[in-house]
Amino acid sequence: MPNERSVDPRPSAPFSCLPHVQEHQTKRIPDAPAILAPGRAPLTYGRLYQHIDETGRTLRATGIGRHDRVVVVLPNGPEMAVAILTVAASAACAPMNPAYGVEELERCFVDLQPRALITQAGIDSPARRVALSHGVRVVELSTAFDEVGPFTLTGDQGRAPSHESVRPGDIALLLFTSGTTSRPKIVPLTHANICTSAYASRAALALRETDRCLNVLPLFYGHGLIATVLASLAAGASVVCTPGFDVNSFSAWLTAFRPTWYSAVPTIHQAILAQARHNREQVADCRLRFVRSASAPLSPRMFTELERTFETAVIEFYGMTETASSPITCNPLPPRQRKAGSVGVPVGLDVAIMDEGGALLPAGQPGQIVVRGASVMSGYDGAPLATQAAFAGDWFKTGDHGFFDDDGYLFLAGRSQEIINRGGEKIAPRAVEDVLLGYPDIADVAVVGVPDATYGQEVKAVVVADAGTHLSERDILSFAAQRLPIHWRPRSVQFVPKIPRNGSGKILRAQLI
Repeated sequence: MPNERSVDPRPSAPFSCLPHVQEHQTKRIPDAPAILAPGRAPLTYGRLYQHIDETGRTLRATGIGRHDRVVVVLPNGPEMAVAILTVAASAACAPMNPAYGVEELERCFVDLQPRALITQAGIDSPARRVALSHGVRVVELSTAFDEVGPFTLTGDQGRAPSHESVRPGDIALLLFTSGTTSRPKIVPLTHANICTSAYASRAALALRETDRCLNVLPLFYGHGLIATVLASLAAGASVVCTPGFDVNSFSAWLTAFRPTWYSAVPTIHQAILAQARHNREQVADCRLRFVRSASAPLSPRMFTELERTFETAVIEFYGMTETASSPITCNPLPPRQRKAGSVGVPVGLDVAIMDEGGALLPAGQPGQIVVRGASVMSGYDGAPLATQAAFAGDWFKTGDHGFFDDDGYLFLAGRSQEIINRGGEKIAPRAVEDVLLGYPDIADVAVVGVPDATYGQEVKAVVVADAGTHLSERDILSFAAQRLPIHWRPRSVQFVPKIPRNGSGKILRAQLI
């Protein structure tokens, strides 16, 4: 039978607009903490909703309407989180990486055609200069430093006031994909997309009001914003919005805030584990209900070490910007089985494996992963050809290769364009990487296909050795020869100090060929 899988009943989203989620929680638990941050008084649900409502009125009074696009460029932290929630409640919010330079911002502003930019008051930033050069209104954000989140906005009057409320089909967020091989595309996500995703994450992780998330991820990506912050708020839980990951502050945050979970990409988990190996007491007293990993594959070795270090379950999660970071699949919480190397079972979407001709494949057969459901975007912004290429009927083609095992667990093989074709033999880089990471002295590894006159492509391993070790190419090739099929074995090894990765932790393989 075709390998189309879903889990019933699907998680339900009782609200389809972000302001209604916040209004609901305010009526239920107005005095409960919603957002926390180091060195500041917590922001309650009642105060958060009040601020969103009042500041939204200010935006609408200056002519910002529900179809207008507003770019938000702020440092990671509680103000950025509250600003995104505030703007999305009145208009279409486009949060951007504050580290972007002028060239990147120019492309974004040309593509987005925003009505306004919200940025820090009194700072001459590249975003401000680019906005002014494009005739885009600059709205300045001033922070109240005694309390988490609230701020004031000042700027020039725009058009006539807007009085329209946002609707489920309106765009709430415009997020950029974290592509590793092509220019990022713009993903427009509606309120209905986002609410569906947030409640699906809440259900997959069984989030409760007593939960508290320590968020160390950037808020301009869906993993940190939707699957972490908004999922927590949908559950009436609390979330700690840090300035971003800092390995030296991480253990202090664990002690100060007593979170029940945190979510990160493998590179962050790796840094936390390296610190914990030298100072086990830093994590000894924390009582996490689970640790989540997403955005890039987690090696079985790191999976095992994380569970041993934190004495809790590690939950691998698979989502995409195009699915509003909704969990395509997620490893179940205990007592159900978790499988190292797998990204789990379908949660809120239909998931299938499709061959190159568009036919759905049975369990065990590898192919492209396709999904459909209420959290999936309708298409890329301003890119009809990319949208057409991304869909097969109502199935969205993720661009990832993988397969389901007989128990319904999904295993990722890699991006379609990263699969190595050695003389007709299709080789998944991740499968080779997972084996090589079993070598004790390898700290990190990436596998790429390089041109070859005989086979078209050959396998190359790019290796980061553990500090103080003396690895050789012969050591690694010998190790691989004992554990990999002959076609999958690397033919060459390159040693580097660091594997290049993007902000989501995904390997930038094009830089290694």
